[in-house]
Amino acid sequence: MYGFRPELQNERPAVNESIPLMLALIGLIGFACQWIAWRVRLPAILFLLAAGIIMGPFTGVLDPDALFGDLLFPLISLSVAVILFEGSLTLDFDEIRAQKGVVQRLVIIGAGVSWVLVALATHYLFGLSWELSVLFGALTVVTGPTVVVPMLRTVRPNAAIANILRWEGILIDPIGALFVVVVYEFIISQGQASGFSHSLVAFCKIIGVGSVLGIGGGAALSVVLKRFWVPEYLQNLATLSSVFVVFTVANALAHESGLLAVTLMGMWMANQKNLHISEILNFKEDLTVVLLSGLFILLAARLQLPEILALGFTPLVLLAVMQFVARPASVWASAVGSDLTWQEKSLLSWIAPRGIVAAAVSALFAIRLEDAGLEDAGVLVPLTFIIIVGTVVLQSATSRPIARWLGVSAKRPEGFIVVGANPIARRIAQALGKHKVRVLLTDSNYENIKNARMDGLETFYGDPLSDFAEQRLDLDGIGRLLALSPERNKNTVAGMHYRNEFGATKIYTVQTSAETKLSEKHQQGTEKRGYIAFNDELTYGKLASLLARGAEIRSTKMTQEFSFDDFKATNAGNVIPMFSVDPEGKVEVFVDEGHFVPEPGWNVISLFKEVESVEEAAKAKMAKKAEKAEKVEKAEKAEKAEKTEHTEQGDKPNP
Repeated sequence: MYGFRPELQNERPAVNESIPLMLALIGLIGFACQWIAWRVRLPAILFLLAAGIIMGPFTGVLDPDALFGDLLFPLISLSVAVILFEGSLTLDFDEIRAQKGVVQRLVIIGAGVSWVLVALATHYLFGLSWELSVLFGALTVVTGPTVVVPMLRTVRPNAAIANILRWEGILIDPIGALFVVVVYEFIISQGQASGFSHSLVAFCKIIGVGSVLGIGGGAALSVVLKRFWVPEYLQNLATLSSVFVVFTVANALAHESGLLAVTLMGMWMANQKNLHISEILNFKEDLTVVLLSGLFILLAARLQLPEILALGFTPLVLLAVMQFVARPASVWASAVGSDLTWQEKSLLSWIAPRGIVAAAVSALFAIRLEDAGLEDAGVLVPLTFIIIVGTVVLQSATSRPIARWLGVSAKRPEGFIVVGANPIARRIAQALGKHKVRVLLTDSNYENIKNARMDGLETFYGDPLSDFAEQRLDLDGIGRLLALSPERNKNTVAGMHYRNEFGATKIYTVQTSAETKLSEKHQQGTEKRGYIAFNDELTYGKLASLLARGAEIRSTKMTQEFSFDDFKATNAGNVIPMFSVDPEGKVEVFVDEGHFVPEPGWNVISLFKEVESVEEAAKAKMAKKAEKAEKVEKAEKAEKAEKTEHTEQGDKPNP
């Protein structure tokens, strides 16, 4: 008792004080790693793992087992549950059906092929039991959007490859976790009782309990949220609490059924009509970033250098098997009958980085298997981390030049991501779309998104700055931002965010009326808000007013006879040039104080303020051309007649 041992009383405060200090340090380092990853456009997992290894095995500053004690295992379990629930919230069945068949085959046939080949290689290379080899094979089938999406933004493959890899990463996360749960339960049930029947009963119990609680929990929470029995500010807390309850109750009834339960719970909610989960999803994304950052550092800090060194160079052989045998076999088997070229299949075969689910689940089940008496289970964690680092580093460094060599890189990114799907944005998107320029409208206002979709425009419902957008926005062919929101600060923040993605010269914004009234000391610089699109007099309010009064956005082709100067002179005071598109699809944006002059062959997309006067001007110009042509024709006829008369006179005999 502390009351009888003063020396323990003196030690107790020191230990307690070190815990919050270490947690604060983990949070700060996690933020730094995420920020560096954002700046250099690489998966954050690389920097988080490096930080954990430095803090743990190399320096001994962080010892997760000593820091959390018996709480470490529940902390990892709950974190994985939240991560899987957040991932399953994105699995909209309608969107999945719209994807190519190769995606569906990749997460079924391809995952099975990879599973088998990796399990075989692990067994024969490391001498592990078949049970652990099969478990490791299940661990390594997952890729995940947290590592795939940052890599895609660096590699920039064509749309077919990008969509396949993105959707494979989203779908395979929960599926891979389920593979692991099934294999783990089979291993444990074999150890508890002999006979296949017991394993089968245990497996059915997991499926039954996980399915009932997962679907039941998702249905119950959906009803609560749909009927607004919980106020909006408590919905996130209600959802998080429900996930924890479903997870823990399922595990209490059937060991390891919790992961299945929370996955099915998220999938159920994601496919409910009239259930708006965007706010919940945003909250879960933010929470997932926090959990991912801390979890990777903690898991990496638990690694032991002797365990890693004891594996020797054999993990590199396994990495080679996964990279050059297992992945290509799974892709080519899944692409049978598809329209993918051999170049596209080759790049798909190269890109398959492992991520959070592999790391977290391996640590989770390694602890449990070691507690169950499987001593070789300790190999799973260092081996998994070596594979994660190996795949991410190798593929991040080589995928871009390989994509260029194969000729499957995305075309020149001339398209636009537009902040806002309001009537102005829709009219501009339609005008650019006629010239086959890709435009993606983003908005958190569902009414605007609905109207844009009815117009046949491409949309993203949500905040383009969210983590959800970061992982799932398809930016293939898009290299510019056009901020068209009536909210000045929203435009500015979007410009600062995407400046790192596209470059400072590819950010454009339409000023709000309030901005034009600000003094110079209150105005934001070009480096923050981007270029002022079109001209500084055309504000959002004025543009909306002109379009409402009948102004139109039209395209005019420049020619040798009708130059850009002629175009401006003809429509003086009535036209505002907005964009110019050359015959090859290159786009230029007219900006305030810009001096760009379109050449013959370019199409100029402009706002015509008064349509009637423009038509009259065009008719007058045509009339002048017709009058000129008529004069030329009369002159030619007169000249011809004169020549004929002279000829006839010359033919007459001379008296």
